[in-house]
Amino acid sequence: MVTKPNKKLETFPNAHPDRDYEIDFEIPEFTCVCPKTGQPDFATIYITYVPNKKCLELKALKLYMWSYRNEGAFHEKVTNQILDDLVAACKPRSMSIEADFYVRGGIHTIVRAEYPFKK
Repeated sequence: MVTKPNKKLETFPNAHPDRDYEIDFEIPEFTCVCPKTGQPDFATIYITYVPNKKCLELKALKLYMWSYRNEGAFHEKVTNQILDDLVAACKPRSMSIEADFYVRGGIHTIVRAEYPFKK
């Protein structure tokens, strides 16, 4: 069986929807492509969320993250897109994403996004 990257996020029922608790993920091998240069961008993605009725399934999350390997995206866009997609999939009580990108052009970039969205 060949495992391929894809954008389909899967969930499973939260066994404790009556309780607030945090789930943390660290994804140290995230890769996308710079839309300006075509060069790869590497990052560690940190996800923290308080589930509601659904939890994110890990294999599907891995394949989702892997799907960005050949996509061109600015750091800010990809971080916010990941947050939007994960929130749409599991509808958490809250979620935060931090994308810690490796140095490029002498600049270290960290992008943070949160749900619920603050105006």
